[in-house]
Amino acid sequence: MKINHIAIYVNDLENVKKFFIKYFNAVSNELYHNEKKGFKSYFLSFSDGTRLEIMNKADMHDQDDGANRLGFHIAFSVGSKENVDNLTNIFENDGYEILSKPRITGDGYYESCILGVEGIIIEITI
Repeated sequence: MKINHIAIYVNDLENVKKFFIKYFNAVSNELYHNEKKGFKSYFLSFSDGTRLEIMNKADMHDQDDGANRLGFHIAFSVGSKENVDNLTNIFENDGYEILSKPRITGDGYYESCILGVEGIIIEITI
């Protein structure tokens, strides 16, 4: 058994799609739009085959996008400490909030954590 994909609802599909393409080299399929249900989505694929579906419905409501909200985070493995450091610096230079600078965590991971587009918490690991 394996997870086929993870899906999240977002407010701005195009902006979220651009974010994952720019920073994590995602490849997007064509927009799926079910006009009857007011539903739109993209599947974003990453180099290891992992897929993230980003979705939007016409009648969605905003929720708190703060770093302490309930929910989940996405962790991306970028291969080396240098890549963690470099990508964290890129996010910081692009104006994203750095929740934790690169460091070795208590459970032994080298990682940083940022608050990405639409408040999505993203860990950047080796």
